[in-house]
Amino acid sequence: MSLYSYRAIDINGKSQKGLQDAANLIDLEQRLRRSGLDLIDAKLDRGKTSIKSKKIKRPELITFFFNLEQLTSAGVPLLECLADLRDTMSDQGFREILANMVESIEGGKKLSQAMAQHPEAFDKIFVSLTHAGEESGRLPEVMQHITESLKWQDEMASHTKTIMIYPAFVGTIVLGITFFLMIYLVPQLVGFIKGMGMEIPIQTRILLATSGFFVDYWYALIAIPFILPIVIKLIINYSPEMQYKFDKLKLDLWVTGPILRKIILARFANTFAIMYGSGISILNCITITRDVVNNRAISKSLAEVTHEIESGKNLTQSFQNTEMFPPLVIRMLKVGESTGSLDKALLNVSYFYDREVKDSIKKVQVMIEPTMTLVLGALLGWVMLSVLSPIYDIIGKVQF
Repeated sequence: MSLYSYRAIDINGKSQKGLQDAANLIDLEQRLRRSGLDLIDAKLDRGKTSIKSKKIKRPELITFFFNLEQLTSAGVPLLECLADLRDTMSDQGFREILANMVESIEGGKKLSQAMAQHPEAFDKIFVSLTHAGEESGRLPEVMQHITESLKWQDEMASHTKTIMIYPAFVGTIVLGITFFLMIYLVPQLVGFIKGMGMEIPIQTRILLATSGFFVDYWYALIAIPFILPIVIKLIINYSPEMQYKFDKLKLDLWVTGPILRKIILARFANTFAIMYGSGISILNCITITRDVVNNRAISKSLAEVTHEIESGKNLTQSFQNTEMFPPLVIRMLKVGESTGSLDKALLNVSYFYDREVKDSIKKVQVMIEPTMTLVLGALLGWVMLSVLSPIYDIIGKVQF
């Protein structure tokens, strides 16, 4: 197939541009018509052989899997389900993906195979779960599990953003006040302090030196927050060992480290439970969830678990030997393994850590405000003490 750049109009007469692969112009026109578009003109997009679609956002995926679960549960044929979703999706890129999936299924492929052709929308977990649902005849149930998992991930992502946004906002205000004091206010007082004709106290000399540094190198101080992350990223990407150490450091950081660990373990337990409950083998569950945790330290531990299981050890013992997973996870794995309800046990782990994350974030938010207030108060107190200390010394020496 070739990739075409096209202009088309929808049912409301609104013009749209996009990319679509097709065998020829007639095939392109048919594909667009199935998406509710009428072709105006098109040209071959040379030098490209496939659609360069942007990453599909999580809300779009939630809508897709929820509607697919509802329609398949009602007995609607799969092709009709996908056609209906293709015509109702608001994201043009996703509509093109669904149109291609319809073409693939009409050509004899299964739903999971059609999904695997579009990694920008469906990752390995979605493909594996869908394949398991097809093989077991439980596709609507699997779609429901995926929908619930995506909703949970969306909520966890919201919690993660919450814990980062507030400190960043307050920290920016504190830095702004610091720059104001050091670059504008303190220099206004330099002449007055030096003109007193007396020995300047040590804290005042430190304040003047700090202010002078801010005045002389303000551009470097502003550039550091932008340059430093780039430098750190280059250093981290220099070698897999540095990447591992950085991910391990993130787990060990004070305050944020325990919260991040709980978020990762909750994500792991939730995904593992859904995949195992859908009929995927334990080894495949572990292998796929290594990509979900998005942390090389925990991913390495999961690789060690796989190796231990392959060598003949049981699941609980393999996880325990890594010394990466807390007692709660080990205990629930042991219970699930002994009762045959591993998925339910892991869902309990996910629920517990989900609740712990919410509570931890609330505690951190409560701590941030007084901490920032103390920092700002200490800064202002230092400036006032450094400025007023020489004045008090002069007043004390005045003879009445």
